[in-house]
Amino acid sequence: MKTRRIGTAEVSSIGLGGMPMSIEGRPDEARSVATIHAALDAGVTFIDTADAYHQFADEVGHNESLIAKALAGHERGSEVLVATKGGHLRPGDGSWTLNGSPAYLKGACEASLRRLGVEAIGLYQFHRPDPKVPYEESVGAIRDLLDEGKILQAGISNANPEQIRTANEILGGRLVSVQNQLSPAFRSSEPELDLCTELGIAFLPWSPFGGIKNAGALGSRFAPFAEVAKAHDVSPHQVALAWLLAKSPVTVPIPGASRPESVRDSVRAADLELTAEELDRLGAA
Repeated sequence: MKTRRIGTAEVSSIGLGGMPMSIEGRPDEARSVATIHAALDAGVTFIDTADAYHQFADEVGHNESLIAKALAGHERGSEVLVATKGGHLRPGDGSWTLNGSPAYLKGACEASLRRLGVEAIGLYQFHRPDPKVPYEESVGAIRDLLDEGKILQAGISNANPEQIRTANEILGGRLVSVQNQLSPAFRSSEPELDLCTELGIAFLPWSPFGGIKNAGALGSRFAPFAEVAKAHDVSPHQVALAWLLAKSPVTVPIPGASRPESVRDSVRAADLELTAEELDRLGAA
């Protein structure tokens, strides 16, 4: 597996997003563990999760606990960088709410530490800005966790260029990642990707296939991706990931998965080389 960098960590160029294994429509635990193990077997060394990846109100951190269990049962589990997030909540009615207060974020990090079973979280990310809390205060809490050694590296998610610059300043130049949505269907994060490329900050595209409900229709919705896939005898999903990798040396896509077959397909994108003409076609799709 080819690698890229997130701060001081060298990770697989394709990561794994854990959310589909814990929210509505999730598979049983055995299949989820098999999916995570398939990722590790294929060379994945970066997994993204969050304490909000759960379905019911009384199971906060479901995905973190699942990942910790799966990694403990695999010989390469200790080689994986696990990134988690705090600041989003799920009250159990299907909605997503926010809490960016410093006290909440620090308590959420402590709970994530316990669930992941580690002394320090490899990468901790502020999940989404809370309009009720000044952004500087939320990121200040992440800085404190970094200074205290509770987290080894710090990131942010769902941020605009101004917030990226603000966060990096508050963190004293120690911002290592930005996790924003970017896919054939959602391209408005290009300015954030450009800024991350300029600053040398890892950019982690979430929902690279357009979201759980739309992932299966990627090829039919965006014909050039299907056409390029056919030319290479691969899936449109591999083409989408290869396209994201080609956009910048700082991108590390994190496709979600709930089946081992999906993981095995995604990781093959690391070796898929697209021509300049193909990239132009995909960029205009």
